[in-house]
Amino acid sequence: MLGRVTKLLGATKFDVNCSDGKERICGVPGRFKRRFLVKLNDVVIIKPWTVQSDERGDIIYKYSFIEVNKLRDTKGLSI
Repeated sequence: MLGRVTKLLGATKFDVNCSDGKERICGVPGRFKRRFLVKLNDVVIIKPWTVQSDERGDIIYKYSFIEVNKLRDTKGLSI
């Protein structure tokens, strides 16, 4: 699921506005912490938790600036 980081909460936790219209608190799992640095207004892929799927999730990928532009051009997304 696509989302945009709206607020930095600290300790690898972020508020993410998701493509389904819900606001989730998402974190970066330990195996991904050194792979990418998440900043404000970044476009990310999140995986909602199975238990609190409407409130929480994990960030599993961060799109680069070039990839975001390609998404806008090819898919017509308004990210």
